Amino acid sequence: MIKNFIFLLVACGGLAFAKAQETPTPQPVSKDSIAKSSEQYFYVDGDSLSAIELDKVLLMQDLNFDSRYERIRYLILKRKVEKVWPYAKLAAERLSVLDKRLASLETTNQKKKYSRMVEDYIEDEFKGELKKLSKTEGQILIKLIHRQTGDTAYDLLKRLRSGWSAFWFDKTASVFDMSLKEEYRPETVVDDFYVEDILLNSIIDDKLEDQKPAIEFDYFAARAHWKTYEKALPANYDSIQLAARAKRIQEYNEKKARKAKRNN
Repeated sequence: MIKNFIFLLVACGGLAFAKAQETPTPQPVSKDSIAKSSEQYFYVDGDSLSAIELDKVLLMQDLNFDSRYERIRYLILKRKVEKVWPYAKLAAERLSVLDKRLASLETTNQKKKYSRMVEDYIEDEFKGELKKLSKTEGQILIKLIHRQTGDTAYDLLKRLRSGWSAFWFDKTASVFDMSLKEEYRPETVVDDFYVEDILLNSIIDDKLEDQKPAIEFDYFAARAHWKTYEKALPANYDSIQLAARAKRIQEYNEKKARKAKRNN
């Protein structure tokens, strides 16, 4: 069952085989270069001044957390988002290439043969890394796949394989408290908003490479929803959540110690 779920992550996050065959390596572009549109001139005090059109710039303020626990959750998510983002970005880049290649094949048998060849390649290439993902990182990846491709992981699998396979993969994922049908909804789901804020800030800071999302959403509406959410938290929220977190950490450390003792 774990192998099946790993294949889903591999299939969505590592379709490099087709890309390697068809797409040349992109050349770096200087960040200081500015694409000019047709020049326009304005006259100020008798002098002509040329104008250029600049790209839109998103101005963001850091989130100011009233809740200490929510701040901790955000920082934990940040590390996980930065880890799985490259896989989601890669999925979007490769998916269109794979679709074009499959569309160029004439028979169903050719498509199946090609898909199996790709599957073998990407499993060998990416399985080791994707096996290291935690449950939370897998959940984030499923969400980001929807953000970057416009399809849920379930729909992608259904299209690339079959509805029956997608059904069983989803049942497998449910064992790990994951659903391949999960959508990315930063406007209404606070965790998704945290992910979006982390992505935007990391891209602005050049920690992650930018890629336009395939779905539409309003970041500022999501931010307003988060503010409402945090204001509505009960007064004892931090004390309860931080105590529960300390207990989980203690149980984890005890379990780790018992495992180490058995190994010795």
